[in-house]
Amino acid sequence: MAEKAVLLDRLVKRFGRFTAVDSISLSVERGEVFGFLGPNGAGKSTTIRIMCGLLRPTSGTAVIDGIDVARRPEDVRAGIGYMSQRFSLYRDLTVGENAAFFAGVYGLGGREASARIGEVLADVGLSGVESLQVSSLDPGRRQRLALGCSLMHRPRILFLDEPTSGVDPRTRGEFWDIIYRLAESGVTVFVTTHYMQEADFCSRLAMIHAGRLVASGTPGDLRREHGPGVVEVRCADPSGMLDALSQSAGVEEAFLFGDAIHAYSADPAASAAALSAISGVSAARVIEPTLEDVFVRLVRGTARPGGTEAAG
Repeated sequence: MAEKAVLLDRLVKRFGRFTAVDSISLSVERGEVFGFLGPNGAGKSTTIRIMCGLLRPTSGTAVIDGIDVARRPEDVRAGIGYMSQRFSLYRDLTVGENAAFFAGVYGLGGREASARIGEVLADVGLSGVESLQVSSLDPGRRQRLALGCSLMHRPRILFLDEPTSGVDPRTRGEFWDIIYRLAESGVTVFVTTHYMQEADFCSRLAMIHAGRLVASGTPGDLRREHGPGVVEVRCADPSGMLDALSQSAGVEEAFLFGDAIHAYSADPAASAAALSAISGVSAARVIEPTLEDVFVRLVRGTARPGGTEAAG
């Protein structure tokens, strides 16, 4: 059996009396785009820092590319790429100077470094802007440069912590195109995100809440196994209608969802017909549950009472 790219077994991280990562077990295949999905503060960044050898676990194991992180963190860090949630480049240097700096950090020099810098900048769409100062770049190009610097040494496993946070939807799509190309070349990509719509871009994903793993699988499997029956309700005043719809017969729960309401029901077809007849409702139809619907259903009642969630 092929060795897993990532293998976590009952991973725990405590800060004093607070448990930030609560017995997480999961595995990631080689060449997979694996998503780690959860809201800000769920424990995603804490977990990824353990996997990158930047934090020591309290208990449990994290094996990355066949290496136990707790025993050999330096070896793990030498063989992976890591793009931090916090922008980590030097704003007062140019694109080319940042790329050269990271090439040197990874032991590249001379012609090898020059050739690799050219390859990486082309791969992330930054050829021709080497002389621009990083502080002058828009957020999307900064993120692409940060990604390129993490790829300088050709890592087999790449960890991306909220890589598209703060960029516009178009740039987000371009970033995911790069991720797909990396996966096609054999790179394993482990990406954390709090954007539910990005989860559909992953081959598999794990949902985390308050430090706990609540479900894992393909996006389709998660919808089928955990998704509620959903009725999308359209009306002129969703906020004003929410309480009335929540109390309607057959509706288990109702939530604002953008400019609409999602009503959960064990019999969504019957509920759609009943909700359509309510004054003020312009349309009600049965839809496939989104991954956000799945996540809401899974985490109901799982939050720690009176606690504060883990940073990141």
